[in-house]
Amino acid sequence: MQPDFHHGLLARPWLLVVGCLAVLTLAAAPALEAAEEAAHGDPIAGVILSLAIILMTAKVGGHFAVSLGQPPVLGELVGGLLLGNLAVFGFSGFDGLKTDADVDMLARLGVIVLLFQVGIESTVGQMMKVGLSSFLVATIGVIGPFVLGWGVGAWFMPDASVYTHVFLGATLTATSVGITARVLKDLGRAQSDEARIILGAAVIDDVQGLIILAVVTGIIGAANAGGSISYGAIATVLVKASAFLFGSLILGVYLSPRLFSLASRLQSGGVLLAVGLAFCFVLAWLADAIGLAPIVGAFAAGLVLEDLHYRDFVDRGEHSLDQLIEPIASFLVPVFFVVMGLRTDLRVFAQAGVLGLAAALTVAAIAGKQLCSLAVAGRGFDRLSIGIGMIPRGEVGLIFANMGLTLAVAGEPIVSQSVFSAVVIMVIATTIVTPPALKWSFGRFERRRLPRGYPSPLAENPRSRT
Repeated sequence: MQPDFHHGLLARPWLLVVGCLAVLTLAAAPALEAAEEAAHGDPIAGVILSLAIILMTAKVGGHFAVSLGQPPVLGELVGGLLLGNLAVFGFSGFDGLKTDADVDMLARLGVIVLLFQVGIESTVGQMMKVGLSSFLVATIGVIGPFVLGWGVGAWFMPDASVYTHVFLGATLTATSVGITARVLKDLGRAQSDEARIILGAAVIDDVQGLIILAVVTGIIGAANAGGSISYGAIATVLVKASAFLFGSLILGVYLSPRLFSLASRLQSGGVLLAVGLAFCFVLAWLADAIGLAPIVGAFAAGLVLEDLHYRDFVDRGEHSLDQLIEPIASFLVPVFFVVMGLRTDLRVFAQAGVLGLAAALTVAAIAGKQLCSLAVAGRGFDRLSIGIGMIPRGEVGLIFANMGLTLAVAGEPIVSQSVFSAVVIMVIATTIVTPPALKWSFGRFERRRLPRGYPSPLAENPRSRT
């Protein structure tokens, strides 16, 4: 019996992981509460215990998501959601994580690293090469969800301020590049014409979404300070956001190669990573200094950097910047997603209208991106698949919603807990629906192009079954 027992554990590693997490949870929760109440001891103790709980939750949640054919980010989000709602069952040992200032700071740093990483995976050159179709798809894919999200907010929350309605529209604008790229790769379609349009448009609408975010937060900040909102003020914020983003790109393309060339002469280790992160943090700080979100600067920093800029480091055998950033992102980024799940209060769905708001936001998010398929220039493209590929919101929608929790006008928060929870449900729903819908859509398009009875290449691709 003993060998069979051990063999069962080895054959099902997730049982062992979940068991360890359960033991950690039972042991850590009382200690976490005690650490918060204690007035002595090393203050780092509570932080490292919180990180242990969050990271284990992220990795177990990510494992289950991947085993179900979903991206790990979904498991991290759902894991945090479950952890943060144990109070429904009478266990409130982790409630302190929702408001812990140190955990919140690490989550914010995770967002900066995430947007920097997303920017690194794209380049200015790629944006210039994607063509008219990607630009049109991105633009319609931003305008459509923005208008629909604004309308949903006005319909379901007529008593809320117009700033809340506008902010809801902004949360629906940007497509998750990471989730879309992962799905296309798993389906074996990453090199198709449709994939190039989708990924190019996803990068462009990230930029457009960040500009919208900068404009909206600038308007809300002016309103909170008692300033008047006029078309001139809106135009000023728009020009400032656009000037910073495109100005930093132009200046960065000129300065970045020279900066990394000088840095390559330093003899100490870890120079490439240190200079890359410093470049990211300086641009993030500059963005905040002129009234924009720091994530705008972080994304611009990543977008500027190309492999050619730090070729001297790679030529002498060092890892590339994206490889060096990956371990840091693996540590910090899951903290953000778990914390977003922790802050989602499922009890608010018992309130009238909240579940309807979540459903309406999900419909608006999906329908708005289908409008962009009409903007594809040329013939012979799978327009439906392009529209479906633009659906997942993922990290960008959560970042927008989390920023909304920190914004207020006349003391009233722009995004309430119920609205935030509805946005999280929308993000989960759009992430879940995309992989099976995209697989079906690509298969449908292939069947229409092939002779009757001829097997679809997509059906034979082993990756498409995951």
